[in-house]
Amino acid sequence: MTHRRWLPSPRAFALALAACAGLAVGPPAARAAHPFAAEGITSLTNPAVKYTSPEAHHATLRRGPITAIVVDNEPLDIPECPGHRAGYNGLALLRREGAGGNLFVPSVAGLNFEHIHDGSSASVREEKFEPRKAPMQLRLIDTHTVEVYQPPTPRMRLESCGRYHLLEDGTIEYTFECIPRGATFRNGYLALFWASYIHQPESTNIHFIGQPAEGPDAPRWIEAASPAHGVDSTHPPRGELPRLPHDDDFPLTLVFHRSRYVCVEPWYYGTSHGRAYVQMFRPRDRIWLAQSPSGGGTGNPAWDFQWFIPDPKIGEAYGFTMRAALLATTDRAAIVQATQPHRDALAAASRSAK
Repeated sequence: MTHRRWLPSPRAFALALAACAGLAVGPPAARAAHPFAAEGITSLTNPAVKYTSPEAHHATLRRGPITAIVVDNEPLDIPECPGHRAGYNGLALLRREGAGGNLFVPSVAGLNFEHIHDGSSASVREEKFEPRKAPMQLRLIDTHTVEVYQPPTPRMRLESCGRYHLLEDGTIEYTFECIPRGATFRNGYLALFWASYIHQPESTNIHFIGQPAEGPDAPRWIEAASPAHGVDSTHPPRGELPRLPHDDDFPLTLVFHRSRYVCVEPWYYGTSHGRAYVQMFRPRDRIWLAQSPSGGGTGNPAWDFQWFIPDPKIGEAYGFTMRAALLATTDRAAIVQATQPHRDALAAASRSAK
């Protein structure tokens, strides 16, 4: 009998090579689009985006009444941000003309990307704050737009790019896109976390429209308080939630300690010295609100959010878009009115994706 050695077809061989390189394979029509698929907005996913890389580790954006200083994770010591600590990427400064100084704790940041994990203790055992430690690069797009790019991180192998774009009225539109580059997520999902450390507000509480997770109560305004770091710390969106298995000894206590509320509308705010800091999300992105009364130190709360990507694939791109506004009012009706156009735009983006 003659034995013939099997050889793969050229196409099969090419697909095998692509899989080894961490690229998504298979006919596009065979896979439904992931609900969090990236839209090709940042330079990570869109090669047509042009940028320059500054020598400095910060970039200043000004538009309308707002000044924002975007930083990578290198330390910074300039008059506007004295003693800014290494690791704290994102917004080192957010200030509104005629409405006080920096909203954030001066040595740290806001809209700060700080955790990547999969619910396992192993994913954060060596480094709880991997985005703070792995090198980052600023990419200047235009006078109102800057990106913070991070190559694949050493442990979780996530490549990412966060775009900070100052809209005409000074509202920040933040778009985050990422690509898993390694099979590091053992529980079937990736979890990412952002923090904003607020400098000495009168109250550490946050306000959102929600309802008890258990029970028939109608949606209403909730003033949510976390009594201690990692207690009643996160408020998921209303509706079906993904399975999020995690280790009992998982050390990031903010992530899985759910409050008794769910968030009905995807936005919330807190107040500080006559101002409101409002964070608004697209319904489609299923963002979880989060908070700590002392995340930035005694009297400095963290007003946070987290995002869970179910069933991620190596080489596929995922993304979300949100907006953050600093308003010169603490009146709820005025906050609702001022943010309505932005919330409508985010909701419309969700509808158009269906």
